[in-house]
Amino acid sequence: MLVVATLGMAPLAASTAATPADGALPLEASAEIAATAEIVPLVEAPVAAPAAESMPVEAPATTRLGSGTASYYANKFHGRRTANGESFDNGAMTAAHRTLPFGSIVRVTNPANGRSVVVRINDRGPFTRGRMIDVSRAAAEELGLITRGHATVDLELIKG
Repeated sequence: MLVVATLGMAPLAASTAATPADGALPLEASAEIAATAEIVPLVEAPVAAPAAESMPVEAPATTRLGSGTASYYANKFHGRRTANGESFDNGAMTAAHRTLPFGSIVRVTNPANGRSVVVRINDRGPFTRGRMIDVSRAAAEELGLITRGHATVDLELIKG
């Protein structure tokens, strides 16, 4: 209130009461303001750089592992120990590979239907000649392998 009194300004309630109902200033007041008004150029506010979490995440680099036959293993192995010691789960997105390190993340793509899944290597195999990878039943369903039991797939290593 001290600033208001020093500058000779009326409190908001008093100035509001003095203005017409439509909110326009009386003609005398607008002419007085126009005569004493100072024109100040607008300055754009600096734009902050986007936060790191809002930046698009680059897709991880992948390494093509080639094409081969994939099959699936399911019911008779469900609940049994895998080669890395964990319990095999039909519903998990996991797979068996002969040489990839446990924990490797692999994208398996069925080029016949364009379907793709990402699986984690947690077991050794397949032990059937001519097969490149065995996937869990859940992964097989996503890839469309259930009817035939196997299909030619493309493999990409996402994380090794």
